[in-house]
Amino acid sequence: MPRQFSVSPDGRRVLFVRTGSGSDPVGRLWQHEGGEERLLADPVLLVGGGSEDVPEEERLRRERARERSVGVVGYATDDAVRVVAFALSGALWLVRTDGGAPFTVPAAGPVVDPRPSPDGRYIAYVSGRALHVVGLDGDDRQLARPEGPEVSYGLAEYIAAESMSRSRGYWWAPDGRGLLVARVDTSPVARRYLSDPADPARPPQVIRYPSAGTANAEVTLHLLTLDGGRTEVSWDRARYEYVVDAGWDAHGPFVAVQSRNQRVLRTLAVDPLTGATEVRHERTDPTWVELVPGTPARTASGGLVLPEDDGDTRCLTVDGRRVTPEGLQLRAVLGVEGERVLFTASQDPTETHVWRHEPGAGCRRLSGDPGVWTGVGRGGTTVLAGLTPRGHEVRVVQDGDGPAQRSSLGIASLAEEPVIVPRQLHLTLGERELRAVLYFPSWYRQGTGKLPVLLDPYGGPSLQLAVRARGWTSGVSQWFAEQGFAVLVTDGRGTPGRGPVWEKAVYGDLLGPALEDQVDAVRAVGERFPDLDLGRVAIRGWSFGGFLAAAAVLHRPDVFHAAVAGAPPTDQRMYDTHWKERFLGHPDEQPENYAHSSLTGHGHLLRRPLMLIHGLADDNVAVAHTLRFSAELLAAGRPHTVLPLPGATHLPADDAVNANLLRVQRDFLTDALPAPEEGPTGR
Repeated sequence: MPRQFSVSPDGRRVLFVRTGSGSDPVGRLWQHEGGEERLLADPVLLVGGGSEDVPEEERLRRERARERSVGVVGYATDDAVRVVAFALSGALWLVRTDGGAPFTVPAAGPVVDPRPSPDGRYIAYVSGRALHVVGLDGDDRQLARPEGPEVSYGLAEYIAAESMSRSRGYWWAPDGRGLLVARVDTSPVARRYLSDPADPARPPQVIRYPSAGTANAEVTLHLLTLDGGRTEVSWDRARYEYVVDAGWDAHGPFVAVQSRNQRVLRTLAVDPLTGATEVRHERTDPTWVELVPGTPARTASGGLVLPEDDGDTRCLTVDGRRVTPEGLQLRAVLGVEGERVLFTASQDPTETHVWRHEPGAGCRRLSGDPGVWTGVGRGGTTVLAGLTPRGHEVRVVQDGDGPAQRSSLGIASLAEEPVIVPRQLHLTLGERELRAVLYFPSWYRQGTGKLPVLLDPYGGPSLQLAVRARGWTSGVSQWFAEQGFAVLVTDGRGTPGRGPVWEKAVYGDLLGPALEDQVDAVRAVGERFPDLDLGRVAIRGWSFGGFLAAAAVLHRPDVFHAAVAGAPPTDQRMYDTHWKERFLGHPDEQPENYAHSSLTGHGHLLRRPLMLIHGLADDNVAVAHTLRFSAELLAAGRPHTVLPLPGATHLPADDAVNANLLRVQRDFLTDALPAPEEGPTGR
């Protein structure tokens, strides 16, 4: 699928990355202009084949981004979108969009995250945890050298990349004469050792992982000039240890910092000469301040672009003024051009659309059809990329056009069509108006017999599945339906898109409200569809969904009769600081929140069939979550099934493994929910 779009200042050219086909993992760099596409860089021709030897830092970056492709997986451009930099097999490559073949620039070592200066004269990159700048003539200078093995410059720490959506560690000054750079010291962070039980001769990998309640990495910011100058940015790091985001625009450097308890978020203006900071805005909340991607930002006139929670609406504010109406939930700020702000927001939680605010014109929705849309805009051109009920679509629209429809100029997706097309029945269930999707087998006819029910939720913060879009999760749900289940997917309290009150209903209790909503949903759908057999109800899920599935058979065996839990975080104290402390507080101060929101300590309650699946190389939810919980179940005499996946990370990448995982789950659930003597046929 086309992704990672950049638009030239005049709006005429669009850059993007796309692999060769649905079965080709090699990302290639393309330019779209005047309705035609031109290939800018093909890694197969440049380095041969699709395999890569990438630096360890880059490998970790890709794993955290759930990146499965190879080749050109990311790039950066100068302000004019004329010079493009990318890394291939650790080498620094450049290509000019106005013609010519890609070429390499000598670098000090394996290259991570190369980014051109705004004027295109220099390329900054990280190598060996040091920050370098190289001219197009090959003149390389090291601006920051790590003082020890636990220090890096220009890279995002684990917490920033995994829980704050900040993947960057440095930002160019608009004039290209300096950079704002993050220095990360991981020496205070506890170590984990990720070994491979399938290969006992292989040394373990050291993981710096800050579990809830433990020390985070120490992050400082520094202003570096190309001539070797260095100034540290000063703020109250004891109170505000999290660097949420940063940037440097025409008004100077800025940074957003957050307190450890996440109840205060400050936007600071930075003096580029002294490093002194001044508070420009402060957001507070008695639970937590939600981080909105793309904020803070500033307009050309210097107005701060920020979110603000007003009752049950998350608004967009510009220069202190709310510019979005009640009920329109801000999701992300996509970019600022002049005084225009491009953003995504939801009126209906099952859809996300691209909007634009402009002084004097107000807010205007740019995406038309139902779906989950995002985009990028510049120079009067907006690229809209969305998952719709038909699949993935990309449209290029110009100012003055109405909401984009299928007739708009598009960029082709080469993704394969699914073998099974999801048949989504969107529902609103129960007194809390839970948004849900029900999937029936394509072969099933109403009244021919009762179907067992399979719940297939995520059900937790940051992710929705009950949306008007055809993605891989909806394809999996439909596949289980074709095996003979009525599959129900419900987004309960804590999921995004329905406003601050809905999101924060899980504060202090990540389990209770989420599980209650799944129970209410299955009962409500059973009342509406008498063909559903509520005497045979199973639940499956991955990550938070796996946690929810296992909790369902522990705490509500009266409703759920079998579960499959993939990569479940069974002990909330073992997950990372920023994510878990956001919802449950500090474990030393509120241990009861962790106790009742964990599966550990409740294993003796198991009375139903439970399968636990976990990748042995998972550095997000460590396999210790499953192994310790399994030991607890065994000690309590509770039979269960454990399926370890050697070499698999949090989301297994092997297609054959994933295909067979579906079959294994199907067979386990079918055996756990024996069909009555007479039932539906046609599987």
